[in-house]
Parts: sequence; structure tokens; C-alpha cells
Amino acid sequence: MAAELNARFTHRYPKGPTIEGVLDLPLGQFSVTILLGPSGSGKTTVLRALAGLVRPQEGHIQFGSVPWFHVEHGIFVPARHRAMGYVSQEPSLFPHLTVGQNLGYGLDDLTAADRTRRVEETLEMLKLEGLSDRRPGQLSGGQRQRVALGRALARRPQLLLLDEPFTGLDPESQDQLRREMRHLLRDLATPVVLVTHDRSDALRLGDRLVVMEAGQVRQAGPIQEVFDHPGNPQVARILGVDTVHLGQVLEIADGLAVIGLGPARILAPDPGGLGATAFACIRGEDVILEVGAAASTARNRLPGLITALQSEGPLVRVSLDCGFPLDALVTRRTCAELALAVGTPVLALVKAAAIHLIPHD
Repeated sequence: MAAELNARFTHRYPKGPTIEGVLDLPLGQFSVTILLGPSGSGKTTVLRALAGLVRPQEGHIQFGSVPWFHVEHGIFVPARHRAMGYVSQEPSLFPHLTVGQNLGYGLDDLTAADRTRRVEETLEMLKLEGLSDRRPGQLSGGQRQRVALGRALARRPQLLLLDEPFTGLDPESQDQLRREMRHLLRDLATPVVLVTHDRSDALRLGDRLVVMEAGQVRQAGPIQEVFDHPGNPQVARILGVDTVHLGQVLEIADGLAVIGLGPARILAPDPGGLGATAFACIRGEDVILEVGAAASTARNRLPGLITALQSEGPLVRVSLDCGFPLDALVTRRTCAELALAVGTPVLALVKAAAIHLIPHD
């Protein structure tokens, strides 16, 4: 059996929340596991417990054949003895040391020659050549974050823990670091656990997704599977599903369910296990708006009125009353071409396959 990290623990904050960490991931191969959830959901506590910076009151953390933490056996391996690298939201570099000295910090087990060689390799790997003699105050935010990442990677960790690594960077630096990080870590065959509240980080970087909310893991699995099939309404909302509405299951036939959402009726694939009611989940980008007659193969054609328009960067969120509240996301150009405005009657087209149903417990 391949080595893996197995974590099952509970950490209680005095007069605060209780965080339950549940995590499994393979070791010795590249993978990125995303811990995703809103602020206060417990993501960073789980990461810090893996790093040995938080000591839970219950449970265990097993790293391959090595126990890092086990309450019943009285085991707690300090952070410095765990085969991992940890990068926090803030780079936390030593301001009085140069870039090269920051990268070499913690490499005392290497000879001077090997340490120099490792620092040079890390500078090249992270495209920091020529910056070795600079101090952190002379670097841009993106450069400082690269140095922080390089300091963790220079130790050749068997596990890399990243806590919101793109926070505080300008959008251009964020995009560049995201693009480069997967290639870099894949070459090192280093498994990664990355904490974020940003869904774009999850989709661009992740292989597996662990969704946390209120101190608990709500769903875990391959990233596309979790995004496409959220297991409950809370997960759906965390994953950015724009419309999550409880409806009546009126009929099931030929693999399709007919759901009543107020006076409206929609068709959606039957996931099995439906009772009398179910949550209908519809992403805004899957809603097409038409004004006037429309020719479409969509099985769901929902007349509605626009109740609100809200700009969201290059897109516009169009809130509709279709007998139930429905949100659509359209481009600014589409909004202008259709002359969309509050009170405009429209036809919302949604393909049945784009609707995900969640059984209502």
C-alpha cells in the first residue's frame, strides 16, 4: 500500500469553536489538496495542526509510517522535526538577512558547499537569480512570497503546506504565481495542502477538494466531482452556485425529475434518492437570457422579470423572478445588446443537464 497522510483530530478553542480535521492524501507523488471554505471555517487550524503549530486535544496525524501526533500514545512531533514545509499568508522573512541567507536558513545539516548549491538551485527554480544579495525590504510583494516559498522548498520537504499564499499580492502577481506553482511543484513531486477561500485557486491548482464550514469537513473528493455535484446546500453555496432553491419533487421518469419551484416547473437529471423535496442548484453562467421569441434546445424555458442588475467585473449579475429567484451571469456586451434593465421581461433558458439536484434530508 502506498504511503499516505492520515489525519483525524479535534481541536477545541477555549470559549471558541471546535475544529474537526479529517484528511487523507497520498505521499511521494504530486497532488494538490485544497482546503476551501469561508473565513472562520477552520481551514488554517487544520493546516497548523498538520504543521505542528497547533496541538489538538483528540485524535492522531499519521505521516506514512511515522506518527506525528497521537493523543492516546502521548506522541507530538515538533514542527522542526516534521518532514514538511510551511508557508503562511505573510512571507515572514528575516529582514536583516539577504535573500540567499533566508533561503539557506534551516539547511544546517548540509555542508557549506551543498548549502550554497541548494540556494543557487532554489534561486534558479523560482526565477530569483540576481536577487541573492538583496534584503526583503528591497523586494516586491511577489518576490518576497517566492522567497518564502523557496525557503520552504529548499529543505526538500515531503509535504508542503500553504496558507493563502496569494493573499496580499496584486492581481498580476497572483496570476503569474498561480501559473508557475503547479509546474514547479509537479517537477518536485511534492504533495501540497493549500488553504484558500478563493474558488479560482481551487479550480486552477487543485486535484482534490476538501470543503470546510463551521469547523467541519462538509465534503471531500476529486475537485471537479465536488464542484459538479455538491452534496448539500451549504457546500453548493460555498462553491459559488448562484441559485440554490428548495422545490417539490413532482415526478420522476426516464432518468429525469420534474421539480416544482413555486409556480415554475423544471426538468433535471435524477440523482437517485430523491424524496418529496429537493434542492435545485443552478450556476449563473448556465443561464442564458433571451428577449422575445427564442429558438433553443434547452428543456427549461422560464419566463421572468429582471429584479436587479449588479456589476461584477467583466460580468453582470442579473437577478430574476421566474416564480422563484434565479440569478444569471452575462457579459457586459450581452447586457447592452439585450438592453437589460430592471422590469424587463426575459426568457431564461437552462439545459436540464446543467441543473444539479440535492436530496433534502
